[in-house]
Amino acid sequence: MTSSADAEWFDVVDEEDRVIGRETRSEVHRKRLLHRAVHLFVFRPDGSLFLQKRSASKDTAPNRWVSSCSGHVDSGEDYEEAASREIREELGIPADTIHLEEKCAVKAVPETGNEFVRLYAVFDFEGTIEPDPGEISDGCWKTPADIERWLTDKPDDFSDSFRYLWKIWKQTNPS
Repeated sequence: MTSSADAEWFDVVDEEDRVIGRETRSEVHRKRLLHRAVHLFVFRPDGSLFLQKRSASKDTAPNRWVSSCSGHVDSGEDYEEAASREIREELGIPADTIHLEEKCAVKAVPETGNEFVRLYAVFDFEGTIEPDPGEISDGCWKTPADIERWLTDKPDDFSDSFRYLWKIWKQTNPS
């Protein structure tokens, strides 16, 4: 029987984020191949950020707090298409109802799971979030100050990727 991880195909990329091949999700992760992902930060008008707690069934960072939503870029898909798909699939937000703003591109490093990441933001979101229970076990809105305190007090509550991307966010988006 084929697992759902084997049904997912990712583009394998080189150190410059150029496609050099194609492989299943399970093989990309097993071999620690460079590949692509998106992360999205969804902010309310008051500046609070939606954080999700990953489901216990996730293969990476189960039960850890992470970006508002994130996911791999499927083979043949570009970053923006993946961001639009992920926000719809994970949070139930139709991409045509929001403005996705690409904020930065992050090189693949161990902290991102060997993923080149494009970080997107949605500002002034006033809609409803309908989390996918297969992906997300909990969610909450936190101010940047609350996130900083939480990261200081309990860094292991968060995934490596979130801690890394949050640091980059603060450096590139000073408030």
